[in-house]
Amino acid sequence: MTDILIVDDERDIRELISDILIDEGYKTRLAGTSDAAMRQIADQRPAMLILDIWLKDSAMDGIDILKSVKANYPDIPVVIISGHGNIEIAVAAIKQGAFDFIEKPFNIDQLIVVIKRAMEVANLRSENSALRNQYHQPLEMIGQSAVYKMLKINLDKVTKSNGRVLLTGSSGVGKETATRYIHANSNRGDTPLVVVNCASLDAETAEAKLFGVESGAKALQVGLLEAANNGILFFDEIADLPLAVQGKLLRVLVDQSFTRVDGSVAQKVDIRVISATARNLVEEIEAGTFREELFHRLNVVPIVVPSLAERREDIPFWLSIFWLSSTKNWACPNVRSVKMQRHA
Repeated sequence: MTDILIVDDERDIRELISDILIDEGYKTRLAGTSDAAMRQIADQRPAMLILDIWLKDSAMDGIDILKSVKANYPDIPVVIISGHGNIEIAVAAIKQGAFDFIEKPFNIDQLIVVIKRAMEVANLRSENSALRNQYHQPLEMIGQSAVYKMLKINLDKVTKSNGRVLLTGSSGVGKETATRYIHANSNRGDTPLVVVNCASLDAETAEAKLFGVESGAKALQVGLLEAANNGILFFDEIADLPLAVQGKLLRVLVDQSFTRVDGSVAQKVDIRVISATARNLVEEIEAGTFREELFHRLNVVPIVVPSLAERREDIPFWLSIFWLSSTKNWACPNVRSVKMQRHA
């Protein structure tokens, strides 16, 4: 991604910078006020921000915008420019998370070098984030029983599709492990896997956490839906999702878009949804605590994750693996020490 947003109240300056960057192969967008800048950031996240500190006729100055961007999009590099620069402003900008500070009138070669360096750092951060999302060593699926093999067959059938999956089974059977297996082996394996702990959501804050908040230029909060864009969103214990929010989630599944709290612009998203529950959703529907329409949207591919009682054949296999794993961590001096104590 090479989309750079240039924010400067002087039209000639922002167009000059844009022309330079286009010649270097970058795509650019321009904004002359803080309101225009925040709208563009909210509509489509830029790869990088070039930001003037002093903005005439704006509700926010460059430092305010910098704080908001770093609070909501910490991986976006921000380069500060100013015609009134001094060491105090530069230090303040760096402390707030700016990548670098350039004083007007700037040297074109210096500007290009700083931008290339900032983009390289941003790409490395993005790659590291993707690797962290993929690495979950403790959550390995292991087993040899017929029940386990059937579970794995069912999971393998859905890994390459975009179909919604509903995982059911008692607490602790490994529904999140199954979700991570689907994610790791899917076409979205290098994209985010965002986990929504529905039991921790209350009716007052659930909507803001899921959809984000857009209350004026200074208050932009990115929600979990937006964070999972292009990836997988996992609703753990979906039965605990507040009833008031279930209807809004249903609309997202239908339209593949949502509107932030206090916002007016629809945000398009490409998300695969996987849900899990230890409760009987049919009974929850009859009790009036779960929406039937939402159940049918989520229950496209139902998969039951078996309990330990149904996988007794796997217990000796697990014990052998755990024993081998633990013996590898025994240090030789400790073993000799135990032997010496036995002979003493």
